[in-house]
Amino acid sequence: MSNQQTQSCPRVDIGGQAVMEGVMMRAPRSVAIAVRRPDHSIVVQYKKYVPLSEKHKWMGYPFLRGMVNMATMLSTGMGTLEDSTKMLGVLDEEPTKFEKWLSKKLGKGVDKIIMGVAIVLAVILSVGLFMAIPAGIESLLRSDGMAPLGYTLISGIVKILILIGYMLFAGSVPDVKRTFQYHGAEHKTVYNHEAGTPLTPENAKTFSRLHPRCGTAFLLIVMMISILLFLVLNILVPINNYFLRFLFHLAMLPIVAGTSYEVLKGLAHSNSAITRILRWPGLQMQRLTTREPDYGMLECAIVAMNCALYGLPAHAKRTAEGWAILHSYKESDPDYVPEEDDEEPEDTELEDAELEDAESAETEIDETDEAQS
Repeated sequence: MSNQQTQSCPRVDIGGQAVMEGVMMRAPRSVAIAVRRPDHSIVVQYKKYVPLSEKHKWMGYPFLRGMVNMATMLSTGMGTLEDSTKMLGVLDEEPTKFEKWLSKKLGKGVDKIIMGVAIVLAVILSVGLFMAIPAGIESLLRSDGMAPLGYTLISGIVKILILIGYMLFAGSVPDVKRTFQYHGAEHKTVYNHEAGTPLTPENAKTFSRLHPRCGTAFLLIVMMISILLFLVLNILVPINNYFLRFLFHLAMLPIVAGTSYEVLKGLAHSNSAITRILRWPGLQMQRLTTREPDYGMLECAIVAMNCALYGLPAHAKRTAEGWAILHSYKESDPDYVPEEDDEEPEDTELEDAELEDAESAETEIDETDEAQS
């Protein structure tokens, strides 16, 4: 990428998310999703949006913005995953008779039904694992006469162990492991952008896959803040009934999220010795949710970054849905000028090392498809 782009692009915080065979990048006023299809082309979706804090000023206030951000992450995160599966073509298969019957009865598409069920199950699982079980442990230990400090710490440790166990299990699933690689590509590309160096796979590869503004670090901070907050409240407002204790945990979640968001931003934008020590656990937790990406994954992340910042390339071909079709990260560079006699870049333009990475990614995708079939 040219130095001209690096100089003209403002250094703004870019958020991201790994999706199925791709990456989403969120700029201050736009979102781009780049997905690698089996034919090695990169399909890109671009959307503009207005931050909620501009529509409703109170949503940008400290602590309140953390609660809003948590709700936004839940709603847009699942929508982004749905969009990426559509872009990849996973949902283009002919629905079964049951799926057709269900769609007819509910008046919605099969993909929306599946996504809705997935959201409900995910919420139930999260509430059960991280609220119902810890609340039950607190009630049992309190009934046995344990002091608030003891049962609060034990409950908090159980939450963290459940989180670690869940991440370890998820990382053992082949499809999720590839998503964790894209997660690593997202972090490396964000670092590359923040460093002000040209966005290339070679440059991005040199950066760490552990980033202080990652959602994984946020989850750990939520756990730690909840331990401190519940310790104070358990001393001041002791609750014996399990059901009331569970509702208490649920009701405090927005406050914990709002506080954790402010702590995360504070730690991410400071580089003092104290903040480095405090954010170290969150960075180490990311070793469970990120993996080293290959060349093609870094390309996807760079394409998503460029398109989020500059929009879809005008020269790129479009699908019927309006998605751009690219064949190299270079095509997403705003300074890229396509050659008149070169409609599509060929694999022969790749260096040997890059070609080996692309072939490796293809083999991994084929192995995953065989395992699923």
